[in-house]
Amino acid sequence: MDAGLLVQYLIIAVAVLVSAWVVLKKQAPGTVRKLRGALALVLLRPGRAAWLQALGRKIAPPATGGGGACGGCDSCGPTPPKQH
Repeated sequence: MDAGLLVQYLIIAVAVLVSAWVVLKKQAPGTVRKLRGALALVLLRPGRAAWLQALGRKIAPPATGGGGACGGCDSCGPTPPKQH
């Protein structure tokens, strides 16, 4: 295989993976969060190399807040003002 052709295939593969990630992130954010969490847990196991653990900390999804009164699904948004 020609080196130029191999580079083209690699660029196309990266473009397809990035676009699939963007679509998945927009259409199924909960699934993306679960995948990031699972991958981070694998990378953060004791005994892993320091750079793998650092990568796991970067990949890990951000922690959600305490949840307040409703349980913390973060989908309720701001409360509209009361009508008198």
